[in-house]
Amino acid sequence: MTDAVFRSEASSRQIAAQYRQVLDHWPVPKSELHLPTRQGSTFVLACGDEAAPPIVLLHGAQANSAAWMPDVALWSSRFRLLAVDMIGEAGLSAPVRPALAGDAHALWLDDVFDGLGLRSAGLVGTSLGGWLALDYAARRPERVRALALICPAGIGRQKNLLLKAAPLLLFGAWGRRRIRQMVFGPAPIDIPADLRPMTDLMEAIGRAIRPRVVTIPRLSDDELSRLAMPILAIVGGRDVLLDSRDTRARLERAAPHAQVRFIADGHHFLPNQASPIMEFLERHLLPNSSAP
Repeated sequence: MTDAVFRSEASSRQIAAQYRQVLDHWPVPKSELHLPTRQGSTFVLACGDEAAPPIVLLHGAQANSAAWMPDVALWSSRFRLLAVDMIGEAGLSAPVRPALAGDAHALWLDDVFDGLGLRSAGLVGTSLGGWLALDYAARRPERVRALALICPAGIGRQKNLLLKAAPLLLFGAWGRRRIRQMVFGPAPIDIPADLRPMTDLMEAIGRAIRPRVVTIPRLSDDELSRLAMPILAIVGGRDVLLDSRDTRARLERAAPHAQVRFIADGHHFLPNQASPIMEFLERHLLPNSSAP
């Protein structure tokens, strides 16, 4: 039921229409797929050379695959990108939210991989999408060639933003803007015109969707230690949702081969990470790569 995800049926339709308009400005040629899965239809955007190594992109909560628009032009120059709208979020996939604990999401991704004809792929995930990538890598290591994670849930302790945010809600629009600044950092002074529709969409989603109020499962040290694939984790020291220092410490302890990029003044939203992620993917997924 869409009312489990959105605040109303009208808001669901409005976000879908706005999302479609934004996708008209996808920066590279793309195709759109609707895959049948055990959780219902899953929407995927595909771009880049079909013969290039595949990368599955997993966006975060209260978002959809439009979040990748600043990055896809660079990444699709060397890779086949498959941007998956997560079920139960503000995209065009089924509006269902199975429990995060258990294997429901891994089984769903099995169907997505099979529907795309993928035996394995690199994964790039942010926030809740980072948890989804980690969970799948832990349960299906043979299908994950590399993990690039941006502010991933599932490793560091989850913080209680509600205690700080609740009083601000009493101040209306100003309070909501302040909460967004806490999560995403100061708003840029000038947003490029080509990205304005995407940022407007993300703001509209924040007003329309019902946020997940759940404790996100964390991988154990043993599960982290068994992740043998290359890992890049990019985290922000001022993240108000996740304890990034705990994320860094646990990876250094349990998965010392992981590369951790700690941005001390970074928030939960970390823009301009396309280049370091590209270098990581090139180094580990392209044969005879000259990337450092």
